[in-house]
Amino acid sequence: MRFIIRTLFTALAFTTCYTFSARAQDELLQELSTGQEDQGAYIGQAFKGSRLVNGHSAETTRAGTLEFIFSHRFGRVNGGLYEMFGLDDAFVRIGLEYGLTDNLSVAIGRNSVDKTVDGYLKYKLLRQTKDGMPFTVTAFGSGAYKTSPKDDAVPAGFETIDRLAYTGQLLIARRFTSKLSLQLMPTVVHKNYIALSEGDSENTQAAIGIGGRIKLTRSVSVNAEYYHRLNAADNSPYKDAIGLAIDIETGGHVFQIVMTNTRGMIERTFITETDGDFFDGDIHLGFNVTRAFQLKSHKR
Repeated sequence: MRFIIRTLFTALAFTTCYTFSARAQDELLQELSTGQEDQGAYIGQAFKGSRLVNGHSAETTRAGTLEFIFSHRFGRVNGGLYEMFGLDDAFVRIGLEYGLTDNLSVAIGRNSVDKTVDGYLKYKLLRQTKDGMPFTVTAFGSGAYKTSPKDDAVPAGFETIDRLAYTGQLLIARRFTSKLSLQLMPTVVHKNYIALSEGDSENTQAAIGIGGRIKLTRSVSVNAEYYHRLNAADNSPYKDAIGLAIDIETGGHVFQIVMTNTRGMIERTFITETDGDFFDGDIHLGFNVTRAFQLKSHKR
């Protein structure tokens, strides 16, 4: 299993390098020959949806659009036949995201992992242009409230505020060609309460994420992401989160088939509490489904 997974990532890295070098030349020649885009014109979206794999992309929901997001993760594949290779277990997140403007989104969701309620804001600070800004930069801020465990099962001294965690991110993306986009995700996660017995060592944890998208056909692409924890304790039982996804666009919604080593679907859980080793086969299959509903018409 370790050999298979390493081979997949090696192939992805090789494909990325090849696609970048080949497609960059092709698109540059095409733009020089056609001259159809005005100077300073915005570059198209770097990613098809608001999710890269587990984490967010730099894209925001369009003004007046309501997105219903359903995320699902099965158990670990290496659970074997007795666990039906993970299919006996299920972890879900149901969420709604609304575009207040083309650059500002607000959302709320409910996760079965730790029975957590989360909400977030995404604001697109900068947008990539043809002959100006080289990146799209989106600010992301979220809060998460764990309703588990119940009040009668909490440790001594545990208060309501201890159930809260916060995340701050910058999502820095660049669309290199119509086939290749990459993204950098510097991240800070703060938890009001940490359980030393469970392996947490710091209330505030920093991470750096990197991800990308390779477009295969008009409606299909491959996404990948990796989050490296910067100040994790040497003896931490938690692992860095890794994710692969196949994006399939079908008109009004985006369907993602996911393969990842985490069951968490919010930043607190998949960045700081991933307990599976991807290369040892601790892999969760799953999917993300995003369905868009246009509630307000756009001015022409």
